[in-house]
Amino acid sequence: MFSSYRRTLQAPGAVPFVLAGLLARFPIGMYSVGAVFMITGAAGSYELAGALSATLLVVLAVAGPQIARLTDRWGQARVAVPAVLTTVTGGFAELLCVHYRGPHWLLFLTAAMTGLAPNTGSMSRARWAVLHQGNEELLHSAYALDTVVDELCFVLGPIAATALATSVFPSAGYLTAQLLLLAGVLLFCAQRRTEPPVTPRAGPQDASGPGGSALRTPALRVLLPTLAAVGSVFGLMEITVIGFADAHHHKPAASLVLSCYALGSMLSGIAFGVWRPKGSPARQLPLFLLLMTGMLSLLSLVRTLPELALGLLLAGLCTAPTLVTAMGLVRDRVPAHQLTEGFSWTTTGVMVGVSLGAAAGGWAVQHLGPGAGFHIQPALSGLAMLIALLGGRALAGPPADARADAEPSEAVGTSAHVQ
Repeated sequence: MFSSYRRTLQAPGAVPFVLAGLLARFPIGMYSVGAVFMITGAAGSYELAGALSATLLVVLAVAGPQIARLTDRWGQARVAVPAVLTTVTGGFAELLCVHYRGPHWLLFLTAAMTGLAPNTGSMSRARWAVLHQGNEELLHSAYALDTVVDELCFVLGPIAATALATSVFPSAGYLTAQLLLLAGVLLFCAQRRTEPPVTPRAGPQDASGPGGSALRTPALRVLLPTLAAVGSVFGLMEITVIGFADAHHHKPAASLVLSCYALGSMLSGIAFGVWRPKGSPARQLPLFLLLMTGMLSLLSLVRTLPELALGLLLAGLCTAPTLVTAMGLVRDRVPAHQLTEGFSWTTTGVMVGVSLGAAAGGWAVQHLGPGAGFHIQPALSGLAMLIALLGGRALAGPPADARADAEPSEAVGTSAHVQ
């Protein structure tokens, strides 16, 4: 049953970079929860915590594609190492600022620095595209495995951050996340065997040539707002669940409840990796978003934490198939020499949505009540479905290699096309 996963990991160097990537990505499940505990423990304000999370994610969304574009041009290790050093410096500075009650402007400045982190997920997917070039079955399983790794981080990360924040000191989860990020990215970049080769650039680089942005791809311009709407669901989810648990006098249980959402996504991701549905991904994406909307609608009915945990588990079942399908569309539609940037733009879409959702969620918890965010999420996922439907023609456009054959000027410098 899981033979496709086994064959995916049999590629030379695959296991070491997956393990290093897991370590580097584990903090993604710790950051938001760790930051909320750190800020609310020191300042007692959910609104400030949401605003700082939004600041971090906006910078990550803006800087991420630019860092990824440099990565495509200069190589992963040469770009990611200085980026992570800058990020961790900002993280430690923010922690000190919180501890010594520094001014709010300094908090926002240090939070912005932490948004300069390299996107290990995008770099990992670019490596898979090279390792299994031309093998659709193994690429499908590889992207599903990548999503499972992300969801594993979201299952265990909040639990670890909460345990550290409540049993050690409020900033312990955030501090640990910074240390894991630093160690993980350095180990990931040390895996040079699987690092995608840098594509030589030839000739003048204008907006239409190989130096142009991957965002020129029509499908990517549809996926960006679609995933932004999906990301806003995630942003609302985190801070709304924490506020809901706090209102029920069980704030430490928030991480366990949140992990149910990631657990549902992880389980569906494992299944989706061994079951490749028939049909066009451009048609599958709106269907998965429709299912997500229906499941999220159930959350507005919950009244207790156990009910919320069950509702999140069911809602999470739709997340992995949605994200895996979106990643497959990027791999199919974006030219091979811009894949890291292309994957990073999808992350940017998600992060922009998460930042807006986090800010809105913090305000809603503070002013409208702990469960107000659960009434907004179905509308946002419904918006994502509508965007995907309206952009169906772009999503179903020709593969990247077909465009390159038709337009040789855009294929200059491409070492290999992803089939």
